[in-house]
Amino acid sequence: MILEDQLQEIYEALFSTYGPQNWWPGETLFEIMVGAVLVQNTTWQNAERAIRVLIQKTFLDPVTIVSIDPSQLGQWIRSVGYYNIKARYLQNFCRWYLTCKKDLEVMPTATLRRALLSVKGIGPETADDILLYACKRSVFVIDSFTRRLFSRLGFFVGNESYEKLRTFFQNAVSPTLYSEYHALIVRHAKEVCKKRQPACRSCVLGDFCPRSLQ
Repeated sequence: MILEDQLQEIYEALFSTYGPQNWWPGETLFEIMVGAVLVQNTTWQNAERAIRVLIQKTFLDPVTIVSIDPSQLGQWIRSVGYYNIKARYLQNFCRWYLTCKKDLEVMPTATLRRALLSVKGIGPETADDILLYACKRSVFVIDSFTRRLFSRLGFFVGNESYEKLRTFFQNAVSPTLYSEYHALIVRHAKEVCKKRQPACRSCVLGDFCPRSLQ
């Protein structure tokens, strides 16, 4: 219970500071999924620019995206970096989506996760982004922000496997908080608990952080 209580207190401190985050941006389930693919190793602003171009060029239609020459698709999503590789990944995902979309609502979460991970270019973080934010499934997303924040708070060493960390959070946090908690972690890590020069003096989690107690 001590661990659960600590994580709940951290959530409440973040929520009282930042409020609801209304994540993930996107007008449709498919747009959220596309965003999860494109945002890999880049910022959301870059992914959003690419999505706007895709909406203009393809109306964000998966059939159209699959039929486009990959090099052309890559030019349209240049803002996300590694654009030629991501163009192929996006087409791989769209082919999978067209095959599986009718079963998305009824497929068990574990089965759907395995199916997503079978798509070349979809790793655990991207799969869980899609499951949590697009499909509204109870999975906790682990990303670099989560690792950074909770390593500094003393919960992790920092090199634990993705699945170990995911299981840790899913065993200790209420599923009703997964989406909001992850979004708040990202917000705090971007604005305060930065990779370089963290703003420790203005951190609302100072009471939990060994750095502030030194």
